Amino acid sequence: MLYFARGSVTDKLFKDDLRAGLFAALKKLGARKRVLAVPPDFTRFHSQAGKLTKLAFDFYGEKMTDVLPALGTHTAMTSEQIHEMFHGVPEKLFRVHNWRTGITTVGEVPAAFVKEVSEGAVEFPWPAQIANLIATGQHDLILSIGQVVPHEVIGMANYNKNIFVGTGGVEGINKSHYVGAAFGMERMMGRVDTPVRRILNYASEHFAKHLPIVYVHTVIGRDDGKLVMRGLFVSDDASGFEKAAALSLKANFEMLDSPLKKVVVYLDPSEFKSTWLGNKAVYRTRMAMADGGELIILAPGLKKFGEDHEIDRLIRKYGYRGTPATLAATKANGELQNNLSAAAHLIHGSSEGRFSITYCPGHLTRQEIESVNFKYADLKTTTQRYDPKKLKDGWNTLADGEKVFYISNPALGLWACRSRFSN
Repeated sequence: MLYFARGSVTDKLFKDDLRAGLFAALKKLGARKRVLAVPPDFTRFHSQAGKLTKLAFDFYGEKMTDVLPALGTHTAMTSEQIHEMFHGVPEKLFRVHNWRTGITTVGEVPAAFVKEVSEGAVEFPWPAQIANLIATGQHDLILSIGQVVPHEVIGMANYNKNIFVGTGGVEGINKSHYVGAAFGMERMMGRVDTPVRRILNYASEHFAKHLPIVYVHTVIGRDDGKLVMRGLFVSDDASGFEKAAALSLKANFEMLDSPLKKVVVYLDPSEFKSTWLGNKAVYRTRMAMADGGELIILAPGLKKFGEDHEIDRLIRKYGYRGTPATLAATKANGELQNNLSAAAHLIHGSSEGRFSITYCPGHLTRQEIESVNFKYADLKTTTQRYDPKKLKDGWNTLADGEKVFYISNPALGLWACRSRFSN
């Protein structure tokens, strides 16, 4: 059922609008005794999920007993991050999701179904895993809160991904990432109906219908360079997600008539400290890049490759070397077979040899960057030439006539050349 829907590419929702919309939806749900909020972590700070979680806390008060950030494989939030993102929500309510030990397998999607929807790209059963805190059934309302935006693993982020991946387990996350990578990222980005989404939908229908989940979706866009909320959608089924996804394609997807030869992407140091996250600069621009083009990534906060120690080790060992090399390495090495999300990430983060990727890190060395098959450039020198304080999103012409396409936050959109997206 759709409880609230508002949004368009010109709409602007402010805090009072969010309060009115969310409260109207929550009133329709009736009284609740124990409420669990499942928002994103700090890496999705701009989703405004923090504000919505605080509004939900204002509505339910002491009946909101737990807040479980959907970490997936990410590092647990610090106290400082909690207070910054969820200002006003008591820190004592926050729980840490452990994707390796804190999960329950609630069912299994058959291998035959996975093979069918992936068009034979993979053939294995997919375990539907969720956080123990969700599986126990101790809450009579689970508010899944997050932003709908084009996504490399599933096509469009959020909806049941927030539950089955955001609070999922090792095997479920690994295999879901690998399905998307094997099927082909370019075939999924910006699309609602994808193999991974069909697998999660199967899990929702067969193993999670008893869970009292209500989805709160946001769509974030830009207005004169500033972030604005374009839409808010609340439902207990796919209807809200589908409306949000349709709006996100209009608000977050920039279709280009010709490929981009030079792109500069800035990674906010408060958000992007690893290539696991920072490679959104690659994922979100890959369909826009010209063959032989150059992608320059300004990454002042970059200090590691993986959010998880083991995945960091695997990235350092195998590097970003494209699909054929990664599939061969996965076939030959058990450690990648046991960490399929890492293998998928290595595929997603490669240019497949079509264009160069130059990282300008704040804390990693030239040797470290080049060892994983990226190019290296000095951050200070490169920032002096491509100054984020002076560049505007989109096309820029420098003093010497050089033209560059600038992106201030790759997590907020998708860029594609028309011919490449239509394939």
